[in-house]
Parts: sequence; C-alpha cells; structure tokens
Amino acid sequence: MPDTPSAPVLLGNRPGSFPHSVLAERHPAIIRQVREAFPYEPGQHRALDELLANCTKGEIEPLPADAHDRDHWETWGLRAHTGRSWFDVPWLWAESWFYRRLLQAVGYFGPGPWQGIDPFRPFKLAELDSAETDEELAALDDLAGRPAAEQEQALLHGSLWGNRADLGFRLSAEGARDADAAPGLVADDGDRLWSLLDTTGRSPGTLCLVADNAGRELVPDLLLIAHLLASGRIGQAVLHVKPYPYYVSDATTADVVDALRRLTGAGGAAAAYGRQLWSAFADGRLTLRAHPFSAAPLPYADMPRDLRDEFASATLTIVKGDLNYRRLVGDRLWAPTTPFPDVTAYFPGPVAALRTLKSDVITGLDRRTEAELVAAEDQRWRTSGTHALIQVRTP
Repeated sequence: MPDTPSAPVLLGNRPGSFPHSVLAERHPAIIRQVREAFPYEPGQHRALDELLANCTKGEIEPLPADAHDRDHWETWGLRAHTGRSWFDVPWLWAESWFYRRLLQAVGYFGPGPWQGIDPFRPFKLAELDSAETDEELAALDDLAGRPAAEQEQALLHGSLWGNRADLGFRLSAEGARDADAAPGLVADDGDRLWSLLDTTGRSPGTLCLVADNAGRELVPDLLLIAHLLASGRIGQAVLHVKPYPYYVSDATTADVVDALRRLTGAGGAAAAYGRQLWSAFADGRLTLRAHPFSAAPLPYADMPRDLRDEFASATLTIVKGDLNYRRLVGDRLWAPTTPFPDVTAYFPGPVAALRTLKSDVITGLDRRTEAELVAAEDQRWRTSGTHALIQVRTP
C-alpha cells in the first residue's frame, strides 16, 4: 500500500473535522443511548461515567491484567498508545478502542449476569422490526417476476444502499442533513464484479462477504448471497461477521440469526429466501466466520496469515460498508483520484468494495466526478451517506 506524506493517517485532533466530531460528540451520545436502553446497575453506571470522562478528556489506559484479549490488543498497538490522548492516536484505532472499552464497562465480557448481553441489541431489533423493513421485504414479491439480470442488479444495489442503515452514523449531525443534488453512485465497477462471478466454462467458486451492519443492511446482504447460490454463480459463501458487538450496529452471529428469522417469518418471497439460506447453512454451502481481526483497530494490510489465506482462495471477496472500506484502503486522507487498485494491491485475491460514503476516506474517483461533487456540496459529499460506490480490483 502506498505510504506518502500526501496521504496522512487520519487523527481526531483537529477541531471541526469529522474524526474529531466522532470522538467528541458521537461517542458520548452512544454512551447516553446505551445507558438509557438497559436497567444497568450502579457499578455499570460508574464504569460508563468513567469511560465518558476518559474518552473525551483522558488518556488511553491499559487493559486489566486478566483481560481475555489483552494479548490481541498489545499486538494491535495498545502499549504504544497507552498514556496518549484518544485524539492523538489513529482515528481507526481510537474508535475500535472505544467499543472495546464500552463492552468492558457494561459487563459484556463477564463473568457475571450481564456477560454476553449486546448493549446495541435494542437498536438493532427496532430497526429489523420497522415498517421500512416490512416494505423492503414485501417488494421481493414483485422482484421475483422480473428478468434474472434485473433481479441481480436490484439485489446488488440493495446490498450497496442498505449500508445507509447504520445506527452509529445516524447519531451524528452529518447523518441528519439533506445532501445537495449530485450523482449518487460516484464509481461503478458493477460489470467487473459480475464478470468475476461468471461461471461460463468453469465450476462455481467461493464468495467471501465481509459484512458491515446488522438489521436492514444485513438482510439485503443475505438476499444477495441466497440469489448467488441459487443461480449457481457461486458454489459456496463465507459470511464474515464481528466476534462481538462493535460500532453500534455491526453484525454478529446473533444478528445473522435474527435476520434469518425475520426473513422466514415474513411470508412470500422473503420467506422463500430465508428457507434457502437456512438450508445453505445446514448443508455447508453457507458458513460463518467471526475472526478476531474483524474487530481489530488496524487496516486489512496487517491481516494475519490465516485470514489472508482464506481471502486468497476465494473467487471474490466483497467488503461491505464504510468502516471495512477504511480498513481496506487504509484510513488515510488520500487524494480522491488515487487509484483504488494501487491502494488494494496487497489484497491476496479479487476484491470488491460496496460502500456508502460516511467518512473522509475515498479513492478511485475520476477528476470530473470529484469536481462535480465538490462544486455541489463542498466536502460534505464525503460524509453525508448519500453517495455510494462499487469498486473492484483484480490481481
């Protein structure tokens, strides 16, 4: 991955910047929402108060000596960052550290009665059970009668734009603004994506899909997987989820189960998709992975060997969402015209990014598109969540 002075690692120490607003405003808002969502006990309230003070005004502290993942975090840079302000370490690292500390504060890692209780579950379920989800699932009945190519395009774009369903993003001021008029899809390698899944003259291969959010984003991800399996474009799918609750709405194994139950209970075409997925899990065509590195505060360029080998063996890896995009290209302030293939050259196999834009990081735009976006919205287009991209790199 290129490493040049013109592409600095993003930090949160510049007031007025998007990373600063996440650390100074979004994280305190998340603490308040989590506190109000559960009947937590005095010890948890004290721990949340301490986290609020520490993440906004304090310094990064070491994990307890008996923390189950202390070795992981020390490998991921904890020793180097201990004693520094949250605002002065890489923004990606500080965000991930916040969610690790939040889980510790509410007793997620136990032992105790709150062990394993997802602090974000009420928000995820409310979204999954919403009227908007009902409407989206009902639309599948109409889609079933459309030509195959139209179905594929609709399901791909459903998975892409489902990334708007991001609860953490909605807590920020950017998420509440209306965007000015500008092209919605700022880069579209959709044809290249489908060509990688063309099985003409060969046996169907394996798709790895690195999931982002639960709820209304995970459902269309699952629908896309079900279609690709049923159509024979892939023979096997591996769905990568987070090993524990992360970034408010990121998908875990429990969220996959909730989404499958939502589909199978919906009736019509949605239920048929749900049954297909249930069967695919049962016969091994669809499997789950929850690798520890999925919640690491590092770019994918630093992925461990076993994960690299898995992605290398896939016909295609689809990386979903804004956070995974930041990890894929490196969380740096690239010039928007920096070629996407250059910054993902390290990736061990073909890779596609499906992402709506919710942070400053962007690569792979042509100069005309960038100029039009800046003219229409200044720099808000980077973080407003109203633009999206499909980018593909083949070895």
